[in-house]
Amino acid sequence: MQPGLTKNISSGGVLFTAEKGPDIGASIEYVISLGGASDQRISLRCIGKVLRTNRSASGESAYEIAATLERYEFVRPEG
Repeated sequence: MQPGLTKNISSGGVLFTAEKGPDIGASIEYVISLGGASDQRISLRCIGKVLRTNRSASGESAYEIAATLERYEFVRPEG
């Protein structure tokens, strides 16, 4: 698992940054955490395919990755 930062999300896909770029067309599993630091934090476990990867111009993370959102499920916090 590698951390990233979500830049844009819609019902059909997501754009995020990460240090490594996966292969275009590869299946990908990613988790999106919604909410702040409160106890009401919600996570979505998503499955999709990589549409494109681009070197990031900002230098914050190495790649911007666009992926589809084909399936998702809510993940309950452990505890």
